[in-house]
Amino acid sequence: RAIPYLIAGATSGIGAETARVLASRGVRLILPARNLKAAEEARSRIQAKSPESQILVMSLDLSSLSSVRRFVAEFESLDLPLHLLINNAGKFSYDHAISEDGFEITFATNYLGHFLLTKLLLRRMRETAESTGVQGRIVNVTSNTYTWFSGDILRYLAVITVNKSEYDKTRAYALSKLAIVLHTKELARRLVETKANVTCNCVHPGVARTRLNREREGFLTDLVFFLASKLLKTLPQAAATTCYVSTSRRLVNVTGKYFSDCNEAPTTKTGSSSEEGKRLWAASEIMVASH
Repeated sequence: RAIPYLIAGATSGIGAETARVLASRGVRLILPARNLKAAEEARSRIQAKSPESQILVMSLDLSSLSSVRRFVAEFESLDLPLHLLINNAGKFSYDHAISEDGFEITFATNYLGHFLLTKLLLRRMRETAESTGVQGRIVNVTSNTYTWFSGDILRYLAVITVNKSEYDKTRAYALSKLAIVLHTKELARRLVETKANVTCNCVHPGVARTRLNREREGFLTDLVFFLASKLLKTLPQAAATTCYVSTSRRLVNVTGKYFSDCNEAPTTKTGSSSEEGKRLWAASEIMVASH
């Protein structure tokens, strides 16, 4: 039987296009989603084009740590192997909000939920790689907007968690994407250190119109995207780097890297800082352990 690929955030946009491409290659897909109706619709669209594809829809809200734990417990009860994990779910919150666990919502959804999901699924991925001899892969979808954040990640996170007036939507989003880059590099280091046959890389898909902007849909948003349309990628173009890093044979043993336009790209000094990666990891462990 086909070894499942798990794609978080595949109900629309780049994630849905990634799922479509992978399904066309005959892999088995696990699609966890907060909105099960949207996930079922995504499954129907994929199966209309790839009738033989096997797709399992499951419930998962990445902004909720208890939901992440419930999902992993349900997934493990299925006793399925796991070869590929794509952490693709994303949120851009225009308004200040706090998750049920007490964290700023963009950080909670884009980074912390994925951190816990990956942490809890890692044992199964290591076992699958060991039993099959096929290297496992973790692909984290970030954005080059991570370069827009400057300052101390944890200090700013603490400030916007308690002080709504200090919240800046773009800075909060950039912070969450920088956290993904740092997490990717630190996890890759740990996987190499423990001799796990699993790689971890992150990708910048490029700018495409997706439902990330759904909170501000309307005439003005339509106009901006129309004017910028020549600079935007189509969904297939935007999903190409994720699909490449997920499947290319050229990337066996390549880990801890950042990819853009299907090529390895350099990261900033902050994004490459092993000290910041270790510091964020330690803080993340405390955050998920306390909820």
